[in-house]
Order: sequence, then structure tokens, then C-alpha cells
Amino acid sequence: MDKRITKAVYIYQALVFALFVAIDQITKVLARTKLVDEFGNSKSFYLIKNVLCFHYLENRGSVWGILQGKINFLLIVSLFLFLILLYVYIKLPKTTNYLVLLWIDVFMLVGAVGNTIDRIVFGYVTDFIYFELINFPIFNFADICITLAAAVTVVMILTRYKDDNFAFLSFKNKKKIEEDGEVDIHN
Repeated sequence: MDKRITKAVYIYQALVFALFVAIDQITKVLARTKLVDEFGNSKSFYLIKNVLCFHYLENRGSVWGILQGKINFLLIVSLFLFLILLYVYIKLPKTTNYLVLLWIDVFMLVGAVGNTIDRIVFGYVTDFIYFELINFPIFNFADICITLAAAVTVVMILTRYKDDNFAFLSFKNKKKIEEDGEVDIHN
């Protein structure tokens, strides 16, 4: 039987959210201070030679550098996505069946908040993790949170959740959902 999620879970999620946003911001501060020389040029610090390194990059666009220089548009999109994620978090049923989705939402919010802070404060997102071996675009801790959350979302949708598990996102009221024969997830 599906059990209700305790307040302790929400407190723990809030603490993880705050900690991960802090980790994101601290690592970006370190990148801005340690990976740039006195002339403002990027330096590389190799963890594994020719495979993985830290390399400073100011990303004035979005994922993979698209929409370069569109900071106001990206801020509006970020705010909109933040509000959607917050809405989903609030609307998610408070049962253990949805605990994974709550965590996914927390990680998405970490990424959204971490990168939005950069855009607001600096006008760019600080990226610094580079997989040189495959020439993957440079990214940061917030991007890792978003990517992991997206991957887990896909796996969960393919293996666990079905369409009726997302009825809680409907703008129909509870009574209307019951009349349409959809699952009442609030009982």
C-alpha cells in the first residue's frame, strides 16, 4: 500500500536543494578564480590527461551554447520553467509512489536555480567541466543535476509511470476527473 510522505522527507529535500545549489555556486566561484589567468585567459586543469579536465567558459547562451547573447529571453524561459517545476512539486501527490518524481523535481530545480543565479548576477553561466576525450560541450554541476533528473524521468516513464499517474497535473478539478473516469490519485 502506498504511504504518505512525511514532513521529514520535505525537510531533507529542502536541505539537499540548498546544499546542491551551494555546491553549484561554490564550484563556479572556484572556476572563475582558479581557472583564469591574470590576463583573463582560460586555464585547464587536467584530472585525467586528454580525457577530463576543468576549463573555464562563460556560456552566454543555453545548453550547448545555443541562443548566444539572448540573456533576457533565457531569463524569461528560466523563470517560466522554474514556475512549472515548482507547480509540479506542489501538485505531486504526497505519497511514496511519487517520491522519485519529487526527487527528480528537486534536482531539476537545483539546475534551474543554479544557472539562473549566474545569468542574473553575471550575464552568463559559468561552465568548467570538459570531457576532452569525446569533445563534449563544457558544463557545470547544475547541468549534471538537470541531466541526471531528465535521464531518470525517461527511465521512470518507460518503466513505472503511465499516463493516469500524471492526472494530478490536469487543470480539471477533482470532481471532473472522477466523472471522466480517470484515477482519483488523492485518495
